[in-house]
Formats: sequence, structure tokens, C-alpha cells
Amino acid sequence: MKKMYTNYIDSFKGLSKEIWFLALISLINRAGTMVIPFLSLYLTKELDFSDGDTGSILAFFGIGSLLGSFLGGKLVDKIGFYKIMVFSLFITGFGFIGLQYVSSFWGLCFAILGIMTIADMFRPAIFVSLKAYSKPENQTRSLALIRLAINLGMGIGPTLAGWIIVKEGYNMLFWIDGVTCIVAIIIFYLLVKEQKRPPIDKNNTNIILDKNAVYKDKSYWIFIAICFFMGMAFFQLVITMPIYQHIQFNLTEFETSLILAINVLIIVIFEMPFVNYLERLKISNTKLIIYACILFGLSFYVLVCNFWIGILIVNIVVITVAEMIGFPYTNSYAIKRAKEGYEGSYMALYTMAFSLAHIFSSKSGLEIVANFGHQINWFVTGTYGVIAMLLAIWLHKRTQKGL
Repeated sequence: MKKMYTNYIDSFKGLSKEIWFLALISLINRAGTMVIPFLSLYLTKELDFSDGDTGSILAFFGIGSLLGSFLGGKLVDKIGFYKIMVFSLFITGFGFIGLQYVSSFWGLCFAILGIMTIADMFRPAIFVSLKAYSKPENQTRSLALIRLAINLGMGIGPTLAGWIIVKEGYNMLFWIDGVTCIVAIIIFYLLVKEQKRPPIDKNNTNIILDKNAVYKDKSYWIFIAICFFMGMAFFQLVITMPIYQHIQFNLTEFETSLILAINVLIIVIFEMPFVNYLERLKISNTKLIIYACILFGLSFYVLVCNFWIGILIVNIVVITVAEMIGFPYTNSYAIKRAKEGYEGSYMALYTMAFSLAHIFSSKSGLEIVANFGHQINWFVTGTYGVIAMLLAIWLHKRTQKGL
């Protein structure tokens, strides 16, 4: 027991104070992000939208995320990650507060589009900040710490949200979402100083000056496709899963939040020592990505056992292990692949892959459910993991050849 505790503490050592501050504001922000996991239920139950209309509205969530990731990456390369992070989170806070007053279909589509465009400018910026504030050998663990903070916040937030919905209704969640965004970025601004990026030495032959290098990188495009299919599978956890749990097993929002809390609990307790252990094994990023893809597919194939409520626990445990392997090491691959001076463009494509997945996952998942039922949707979702696995094997072979 003492050895386990020592290994757990050791997994946090050597990380910079800036990374710890980034983790703190991520915790505060995500603890306040209460609406997102229940957005599909809010739209169907509170505002009486059909599954098809809900899927269309959530598709705008993904389109905004896609635009925000692209703009964020471009602006990070031009003016730096720090200013983008401050602007994005501050304005997003006011956007969430205002969202509760929009109830029409097109109003919600465009409001969510605008909010997510600004909100997801933050994502490439925070990934680039990891490279700026951590040593190369600590980047994967730094990301794992940020993820731990985000997931701890997501565990606190949705669990409280389920209770607040029952007691106070949905409107209070929008206020909490907005205020915590604003508070988090004020704390960040006060605690973390901007780190200026040194100018690029154009005489250094090792520096890539082609600003379109990312678009010519075939291996990176294969990687982006892998991330897309991983996202297509993962996002079903918050898009169709809450509806499925309510319809198939008659679970309340609070009970759904408790199942999501299992995901958070596993990540908070195990991810840092797990990543630290994997780092010591020196397994290649691409091989770990293959394992993650297999688990993503398996986590949804098991849902064919729709007669047993315990399968929901099996699903959340398997997908959590997939997440703990997949997301830190896809991020690590992207950061290491990024050419100096164009990190924002590389990380923009990385985040855009998940944004694009959110667009298609929202619409396709709910349309499949509406026309063919949840069981067909779980089979299709599991197949996304299989496709991602095959692409990951291809990427691994190319990487071994130095491509």
C-alpha cells in the first residue's frame, strides 16, 4: 500500500508550477461546466425538441468547435497562446450566461455556433501552452495532470448538475457555467505570466519555414483520421448515452451523472500513475494508440447486452481505460510531430478532428437512434473503433519506417 502511494506521488513530481496553475483553472472551469453533458436532455425534455432537431442543434456545437479550433490555431501561431486563452474563456463565460434566454431552433443553432467558435479557440492554445511550460520529457504527464483536473471538475460538475436540475431546473446551470469561465481565466491571468516565444532563426536548417507543412504531412493526416473516428465513438457517451440510459433503464439525470462519475473517479485515481508506468515501459505512442482504438470499439460492442443494467458499468470502465491510453498519447504524438513555429496549426488540426467528429457524431448518432434504434447505433459506434484501429496499425508501420 505504501509503495502504491509512493508511486502515485512520484507520478506528479517534476512538473512546472505553470502546469499546476493550468490544472487549477481547468479544474475550476470544468467543475462549472454543467450544461454540456445534459445538453441533449435539456433540448429534448426541457425545450421539447425532437431527436432529429436536437441532433441538428448539437451539430452546430461541433461546427463552432471546428471553426474555433481552426481560428485558434492560426491566431496562436500569429499572436501566441496566452492572449487567445484569456480572450476565449472570458468571452465564453458571458456567452453561456446568455444562452439560457434562447429557446428557438435557429436561435439556439447560431448562439451555440458563436459560443463554441470562441470557446474552442482555447483548445489549440492550451495544448501549445503545454509545450511552452513543460520539459519535453514531462509533456505527456503534464497533459495527464491537466486531464486529471478537467475530469475531476467534470466529475464534480455533472454530479452537482444532476442534483441542481432536480431541485432548481436547468437555468441555474447556465449561470454557473458562465461565472466559472470568467473566474477561472481571471485566476489564470493573475497566476501565470505570458511566456514569449523566441523568434524563429530562419538561418537554422532544422527549422521548417513552409507554413503549409502540416497539410503535406501524410502520416499526420492518417493520425487526424484516427482521432476523428475515436471522437465519433467517444462523443456518443454524452450525446446518445444519457437518452439511452433514460429510455432503456429509466435512469434519472442524477443517476446518469453518477455513472459518468465512475469515469472521473478512475481517471483521477489511476491516470497519472498509469501514464507514469507506461512512460517507463517506453512503448511507442502509435502502439498505445492502437490499443486505445481496440478498447473504444469494444466498449460499445458490449452494449448489445441491453437486458442487463450492469453493462452500463462495463461500458464506462472500458471506455475510460481507452480514454486514459488514447487521449494523452494522441496529444503527445501531435505535439512531437509539430514543426517549430507552427505548433498552433498542428494542434488546430488535432482539435478540429474531434470537432468534426462531434458534428457527425451528434447528427448521425441521433438519426440512427431515431430510425433504427439504440442497438444499431452501438454496433455502428463500435465499428468506428475498428476503423480507427486499422488506421493506427497503418500509422504505426509508417512511423517504424521513419515516415
